Formats: sequence, C-alpha cells, structure tokens
Amino acid sequence: MNSNLINLKSKIKNGLLTLDYLPRWAVFFMDIFITIFASQITYFIVLSLGAQFYSTLNVPTRYGIVVLTYAIYFILFKTYSGIIRHSTFIDGIKLLYATLSALFTLIILNYGYFLIIGNYIYLIPSLFINFIITFTGLFLFRIFIKVVFEKINGLGAKDLATRAVVYGADANAISVVTALQSEKIKRFQIVGFIDKKNADVSKRILNIPILNSKKKASVLLRSINAQVLILSDNSLSNVEKINIVEDCLESNIKVFNSGTITDWENKEDISKKVLEFKIEDLLERSVISLDQEPILNEIRSSNVLITGAAGSIGSELARQIIGFKPNKIIILDQAETPLHYLSAELVKLNSDSEIITQVGDVRNKTTLKEVFINFKPDLVYHAAAYKHVPMMEENPVQAVFANVIGTINVADLSVEYGVNNFVFVSTDKAVNPSNVMGASKRIAERYIQALSLIAKNENKDIKFITTRFGNVLGSNGSVVPLFTKQIQNGGPITITHPDVIRYFMTIPEACQLVLEAGAMGNGGEIFIFDMGEPVKIIDLARKMIRLAGLVPEVDIKIQTIGLRPGEKLYEELLNDNSKTNPTHNSKIMIAKETYPDYEELFTKLEELISIANYNNNIALVAKMKEIVPEFVSMNSPFNQLNNV
Repeated sequence: MNSNLINLKSKIKNGLLTLDYLPRWAVFFMDIFITIFASQITYFIVLSLGAQFYSTLNVPTRYGIVVLTYAIYFILFKTYSGIIRHSTFIDGIKLLYATLSALFTLIILNYGYFLIIGNYIYLIPSLFINFIITFTGLFLFRIFIKVVFEKINGLGAKDLATRAVVYGADANAISVVTALQSEKIKRFQIVGFIDKKNADVSKRILNIPILNSKKKASVLLRSINAQVLILSDNSLSNVEKINIVEDCLESNIKVFNSGTITDWENKEDISKKVLEFKIEDLLERSVISLDQEPILNEIRSSNVLITGAAGSIGSELARQIIGFKPNKIIILDQAETPLHYLSAELVKLNSDSEIITQVGDVRNKTTLKEVFINFKPDLVYHAAAYKHVPMMEENPVQAVFANVIGTINVADLSVEYGVNNFVFVSTDKAVNPSNVMGASKRIAERYIQALSLIAKNENKDIKFITTRFGNVLGSNGSVVPLFTKQIQNGGPITITHPDVIRYFMTIPEACQLVLEAGAMGNGGEIFIFDMGEPVKIIDLARKMIRLAGLVPEVDIKIQTIGLRPGEKLYEELLNDNSKTNPTHNSKIMIAKETYPDYEELFTKLEELISIANYNNNIALVAKMKEIVPEFVSMNSPFNQLNNV
C-alpha cells in the first residue's frame, strides 16, 4: 500500500476529508450541459437517418428553445435540489415528470407555431429522441455521481468498518442495511444476511449473499470473519432472540439490535436505531401489554402528585403519566438538581398539563400539607423511599423516618384532603424481610392496608393500592450501573455471592404495571408483578462482560466479596402464608393477605416513632420485629434480636 493511500485513509479516520454533496448550482449546470449534449446527439441521429429538418428557425435557435424549456422544468420540479448520493426512486420520478413536461410543452409549442405561422419548428420524432436521450443522460449522471461518492467516501471504509451480518431478510432488514450503507462514516460492512425462512444460499439481497440459516449464527459469522450480528428480524420470539444472542456472546461476537422500522423514518433515523444489545434485552420475559383505557380514564384531567419524583421509578412514572393528559402533575422530591432536570424534561414534551415542581421531604408533614392544600391532588403515587439495604442497616432510624413516617404522612393527608387513589410503590424485600429496609417497607404496607380497611368501614371514596416488585434494571444504585462502571474501569466486577439470584424488571415495565394496577384496584390490594425468571447475579455479570465484547475471567475478573448486611440469597414476592388471585392482566396478581388489627398496629407504630425520635437503633429494630414477626435479620448486627 503506497504512502498516499495510507495518508488518505488516515484523513478519513480523523474526519479531515469529507465529501458531502455536489452544490445545487453544479447539478443544475450539469443538467443543462447534458440537455445541450442530448440535443447535439439528436441532431446527428436525425441527419444520419436522412430526415429533413424544417427550416423555420436556425439550428442554434431551435435547440436553444429546447434547452430553455427543459431548464424551466428543472427549476419548477427542483430536480437539482436533492443530494445526489442519497438519490431515491422519488428523485427519478421527479426527473421523469420534468422531462415529460418539457416534451409535451415543446409538442404544444410546435403545433401552436404551425397554427399561427403555418410552419412547424420540430420533427415530432426528433423531440421524442431528444427526450429519451436527455432523460437517460440525467438519470445515468445521478447514478454515476452516487457510485463515485460511495467509492470516495468508502475509500478505506472496509478497513475501518466492522464486518457484520444482518439476521433477517424482510423489508425491515433491508431498510436497516440501506441506512447503514448510507452512513457518512460507516460503522459496518454488511457481508451477509441470515434468513431463517430461506436457506437458499444462491440468492442475494442488495448484492449481499444470504447465508445458510441451518447453521448457528456464531458458526456462520466465524466462517466469514464477521465480528457483529445485527438483529433485524421482527418475527423472532423472545426465546429465539435470547438463544441467538447468548450463542454469539459465547463466541465473543457483538450483537446489535435495530428495532422496528416504520415507513416514514429516514435513513439517518434508522441508522441511529441500530444500537448495541443491552442487558435489558436479555430478560427472559415476554412484552407487557397494557390496557390503556382504564389508565387514561383514571389520569386524564386529574391532578397527580408523585412523591420521590426525582428517583428512578418516580421520574419514569412522571414521563408516562404526562402522556395520559393530567390536568396537573406535581413532582415532589428533596433532591433539587435531579428534580430540576426532570421538570425541564417534562416541559419539553409540550404537554397541555401544568407541571408543578415542589422541593420537599415526605418526612415533613407541614410542607406536605401545603402541597395538598395548594394543588389538591386527585391521585397520589408514593414512590419516595430510602432503598439501599446496607445503608439502611447502618441507619435504621432514617429508614423508619423516610419509609414509615413518610408513608404515614402522605397517606394521612391523602385521606384528609379527599384523594381518590393512593398508590404505594413497595418492594419484594418487604416479603419475609431480612433487613431493616425491607421491614420498614412491610410496616408501611401494613399501615396502608389498615387505612384502606378504615376507609371502607367509613364509606370513604379513597382507594389504597400497594404495588410490589423486585429489582429494577438501571435504577439508581442497582447492580447494572455498578457492573457497567466496573467493566469500563477494567474490572473486577464484584458480586456478593455466586448463588445470589434476583428478579429483574426494566424501569418502564415496572411503571407501566404500577399505572395499570392503580387503575384496576378497588382498594386494599397488594398487587405483585410477574418478574419473569429469576436471574443469577453471576450470570448477569458474565453476560454484561460479553455484551461489552470482553471475555469473563480473562479480560474482566469476577470477584466474590461476601453477602452485605441484611442481604439474602434470593428474594420472594409472597409471604409464606400468602396466595394470589389472578387479574385480567397475566403480569399482575393480587396477594391474598390478612388485614392487620389496625388499633393494635397504630399503638405499636406510635411506640416505634417514639423510639425513632430517641435514636436507639437496637430498641427500634426490636420494635420493628415485633410489628413484623417474619422479620429475621441476616448477616447483620441485629442478628442478636432474632428469636428474642
């Protein structure tokens, strides 16, 4: 390879050489030149056939009129305005319309001149010959420029781009490949299609071969030295997709996902949708289908208060709720900076809903009361909580203040100020809790159940609904962001125990189910969500390493550091003595649990709050265990209180 080519490729890599498009004026003048050339060719063809031209006008004038007519229609149809290297079928149609219009105009001019003067200007066959040559020349010019630009911009691209295979051969896949091939700086060199419905390797799409679908994807990619698989087959089931991805990851083949392409998307938009596979895409669970109508009826034109709105769940609830057109959406949190960012994000959605931002703490009942008085919420989604297990194990008083007293404050004010629906966001850690955080959430659950029973006995309209689900992928403090950061830093990934398993759900999925459960509830229910199959944390770590294109235990080590305070090997969604009832949504079930004796509960809660104010951790946790008898501390300083 000579030094000039190496320097040229270096410029391409550094973005110093960019050939974007021909200027419009250059395209227009080139079209005029082609029209003049076509007129000359027509003249010589007609002469060679022995035909006699009319002598009405001289040759330069006759063909000057032809060129001028074509030029007028080039301007009218703006045939020069498109970017030639991105020419499409539409641009060809515009050319055809322009040249046909010019042809018919010249024919009309010819007969009009005859009717007025008595002589013809043009031979009609010569006009048709001129039209064919002109259109062909214009069309071939655009194809030539398109090819030249592709060659120039692609110089060195095969060395720079990653060899990739597209899984799929339908319109979706073809749109993806077309978009990727039009990228200014190409990420991928597409070297094959895999069509699961067709194993005929003799066929080609976009001049790219179809590979034998009877073999595993990893085998096919290795055989042609491809490093990336792009999934673009919408007919694949979730199980099929996961099997393909895991097969590729085992062979250190990166996987990208293109999503579903819509007819109105342009190539740039399609190209942006081709993204690396995320760990969320490997959840072994089918897509959640929501019943939108009840949610819309519940939220539309209502005033909605979201506590903990700056958190992972609260902020996603706000994003989804605003789409159901509430009258007001009141977002409340003590974290001012993320709350500000959320407010700005919601404003950009151009909703008709009024967005009210309130910096406040659910532990401060006076502040909360002002919110209820000023904004009169109809619906309350209570997502504010402290949730980090080891931290709450060290700070049980704060867990009680935020998770118990905070919930009591919001719930009591909801009753006092006539809220219609109160939805409490709980956690699977409240089930047979092994830590302070889980126990505090279970106490809050029991308080909500007690209030619901009182409301029903007193014929109050408010409905209290509890939603319970497991770990949320990508939430603040979850393992996925932690593992991602550890991988970026070169490892090691730290796990607490090789046998730890957890249920996982994405943030949007969890919030969708919270909204539907809130709409379907009659009051007093604890809704639990189908979290799919539990995932071993060590398997999650290995998959994330492979998704990053690295090899577990080779590029990134996995280190076991021991269970954290309050952590157990597995989480549960139901207490030992609980059962479930189904709902119309197969992803949502209702836990059948006994209601607490609310008078006894309230007495114990008063004692709990009194102890919390004295900041006595041992006495506080002991009282928590009294309120929640199934609370058994694990790997914790409070193990001494078990069985006391």
